[in-house]
Amino acid sequence: MKMIHNPILRGFNPDPSVLRVGDDYYIATSTFEWFPGVQIHHSRDLIHWQLIVRPLNRLSQLNMTGNPNSGGIWAPCLSYANGIYYLIYTDVKSFSGIFRDTHNYLLTTTDIRGDWSDPVYLNSSGFDPSLFHDNDGRKWLLNMVTDHRQGKKVHAGILLQEYSPAEKSLVGPVYKIFSGTELDYVEAPHLYKKNGYYYLITAEGGTGLGHAVTLARSKSLTGPYDLAPGNPILTSKDDSILPLQKAGHASLVETQTGEWYMVHLCGRPLPARGRFNLGRETGIQKVVWTEDGWLTLATGGNHPTLETVAPDLPEYRFQPQPDRDDFESPDLNIHLQTLRIPLNEEFMTLKERPGFLRLRGSESLSSKHHQTLVARRQQAFCYTATTCLEFDPQNHQQMAGLICFYNTDNFYYLRVTHNEEQGKCLGIIANDCNKFSEPLTRDYAIKEWQRCYLRAKVDYDRLQFYFAKDETSWQPIGPVLDASTLSDENSLFGWAFTGAFVGLCCQDLSGRRRYADFDFFTYEERNS
Repeated sequence: MKMIHNPILRGFNPDPSVLRVGDDYYIATSTFEWFPGVQIHHSRDLIHWQLIVRPLNRLSQLNMTGNPNSGGIWAPCLSYANGIYYLIYTDVKSFSGIFRDTHNYLLTTTDIRGDWSDPVYLNSSGFDPSLFHDNDGRKWLLNMVTDHRQGKKVHAGILLQEYSPAEKSLVGPVYKIFSGTELDYVEAPHLYKKNGYYYLITAEGGTGLGHAVTLARSKSLTGPYDLAPGNPILTSKDDSILPLQKAGHASLVETQTGEWYMVHLCGRPLPARGRFNLGRETGIQKVVWTEDGWLTLATGGNHPTLETVAPDLPEYRFQPQPDRDDFESPDLNIHLQTLRIPLNEEFMTLKERPGFLRLRGSESLSSKHHQTLVARRQQAFCYTATTCLEFDPQNHQQMAGLICFYNTDNFYYLRVTHNEEQGKCLGIIANDCNKFSEPLTRDYAIKEWQRCYLRAKVDYDRLQFYFAKDETSWQPIGPVLDASTLSDENSLFGWAFTGAFVGLCCQDLSGRRRYADFDFFTYEERNS
């Protein structure tokens, strides 16, 4: 019997929306402040998955300049009808204080791997939008609604309104179809139609350890919706030793052979630390319909499992991604992203010096506007990342190097810079909830070095930086650092929704745009 091993999308890949078109399966996940926006993975057997595209890849579609940490792209919903793919998502512009600025948009394409349209604005009443295509051809937008008024629930329920493709806008009355349960924080609505019922799946309990999936149904699209007797149908909230925690935010898919699966958000905590530096991931569970028309896990109960029975489909494997990127392609590796906006040729280029990634320094690591930073997700508890750079800084405001990054408030940075006493030198900057420190009592002088090799080695909650003049003479630099700070749980505001990244960056606070050339970048996992 073939099994699926969870999570199927490791590392920061939350809020999954699953879709089948013919023999192809797709999952869209949130990317928050990272650009391009929305990750879409592809599979044909629900076991093996490959990242194939990020649709929001130009400024006319997505401009997150100034967006807060953990703002940006939330909860995409992927759907398909009559040869057209639809992508719905929220661009969160503010989320602190009593107000929420959550703008919902729609994109379309006929080729999921190709260019997508510019966005159609829908509304801003809440977040987690989804699009339901009814059998009569009408299309309906769902989203949770926020309420900022004193004494009201912030997550006030689920709204439904018709979408007109001809007018490219919402039309007709707005219906409030669901108010949630005692679990509270109702969000993430998805509608399905089966055997004359409309089935509404939502997430409740918040996206942390209390997360859960609830189910309701109605004979009428606009309700009322009756709750499933077994709610919540998926959760980890009552068992702190489950290997998959934070289970919630789910969507459903039916296979070609009539089997049903639920993809869902989940997280794996660091052993003995309780923090989730891999972020919120995507898991999958086989589900079955009961005789009375409700949905339940095939394993029984409502807890997620590390393994679930795979569907009866042919195995379909993908070519594995190389660990090493020598920057020989004219395009940036698909696993690398930038912060908030794309970097044009002026600040990031693979063409000026073939075989090198050239980064020109821009704003600081505190900036939410324009950073010259490219990074990839941490997807395993243990990994090693290595690079080599050539950089000739002229003052202390010019820096470049290797960074382990969560957001502008939390990072560890092994950087080459310049000081008046030593000239070119190597040191570490640490930022823990905006408390800056420099763990070295004195930077390491590398004045005569043309090239400098840098390495980060992460073992669960331990981060050790290394450096070398050549690729064989590695030396540790600085103390062992606490990698668990690069997690959702270590937040200034009590909430954060992404995951740890590792990558390359360059700053020039003098405005002279000094550049650094990176010869290669490797990311090697030592376990999953």
